[in-house]
Amino acid sequence: MREVEMTVPHLFRCPISLDLFTDPVTLCTGQTYDRSSIEKWLAAGNLTCPVTMQKLHDPSLVPNHNLRHLIQQWRQMDHRFGPDYFTAIDPLVSLKHCLQSPQSTFQEKLEALQKIQLLTDQTPSTNPFLIQIGFLPLLLQLSFQMVDPEFSQDYMNFVEQGLICVLKLLPYGELESLNMLKQDSKLESLVVLFEHGSIMVKQSLCHLVGVISSSSSTRELCAMIGKHPRFLNLIICIVNQNNEASETGIKAISALCYLESNRGKLVQQGLIDALVTYILNSERSLAAMAMAILEQVLGIERAKEALIKNPNGVKAVVKMVFRVSDHEGSESAVNSLMMVCRESLEAREKAIVAGVLTQLLLLLQSQCNGRTKTKATTLLKLL
Repeated sequence: MREVEMTVPHLFRCPISLDLFTDPVTLCTGQTYDRSSIEKWLAAGNLTCPVTMQKLHDPSLVPNHNLRHLIQQWRQMDHRFGPDYFTAIDPLVSLKHCLQSPQSTFQEKLEALQKIQLLTDQTPSTNPFLIQIGFLPLLLQLSFQMVDPEFSQDYMNFVEQGLICVLKLLPYGELESLNMLKQDSKLESLVVLFEHGSIMVKQSLCHLVGVISSSSSTRELCAMIGKHPRFLNLIICIVNQNNEASETGIKAISALCYLESNRGKLVQQGLIDALVTYILNSERSLAAMAMAILEQVLGIERAKEALIKNPNGVKAVVKMVFRVSDHEGSESAVNSLMMVCRESLEAREKAIVAGVLTQLLLLLQSQCNGRTKTKATTLLKLL
């Protein structure tokens, strides 16, 4: 029995019991324990991570399915793995220890993170290993811990690289790890980073919002973000900035709108005016997506009123009815005009002044699909 125990890889042992994992779960610190062991630790009134001694702001236990699967593979192979496996794992464990250790300097942690980013970029085959040893929750913890009020360049580089690594690992990991952002302090860090971070940080946060909005396991977090007016205002403002982040902003807003409760909150923060401005800028490549978002929120009365009130609102929608380059967005534009024109004489008049009749006739003569042509005919009759 002693011999078998000695052959258990260190990675497969619970740090508390030192036994082979049976039900591995990961804390917000990125450290993995056997469920029964960590539950006893927490039940005894301990509020820290046993290995790192960090205070647990979130005591949630996330099942480490990747490590469980790896242990099952190891058992099936008669407790053996090839030498290449441990050659790959050992340096990663050292990098993780550096990031976790209170004795590591900020510069050492920054260098460790740079090595991890290089690995995720150049050697994607290591990403499952990074997940197995708990890098995803650890990187989230480090990226959204107490924000540096001075926003030094080194700090910003650290957050940029941390978020890039998180986004690279998310396809391999458990999205439940993102729920640590439900903590008030972490959610506030997200908002502050979006407000003061670099363009790269803002882009990464927009991508992260997209991932959060796409999963049922993070639905509650998506709703919490939707209830944060400051964050919604920031993400709406970024849409009309002439930089690389505006497109990721549109994608993030589109993702947030999957949750119906978020739509009204976005409209309250000025979404309609931002979408109108975005659509009117002919150089914006995601105008059709912006048009689809507009159609989606026009079921809200306040959104209709805001569109009609905006001097260029109806004009922007009319512009999207027919574009020489493509018909993407045409159906959404026709649907949107039907919604606002059906009960508003002012909207109908503005649409006619903006040239909607010509746009509809051009659309009917184009190669668009039959459904769009049917709706265009209906709108012509309405006008």
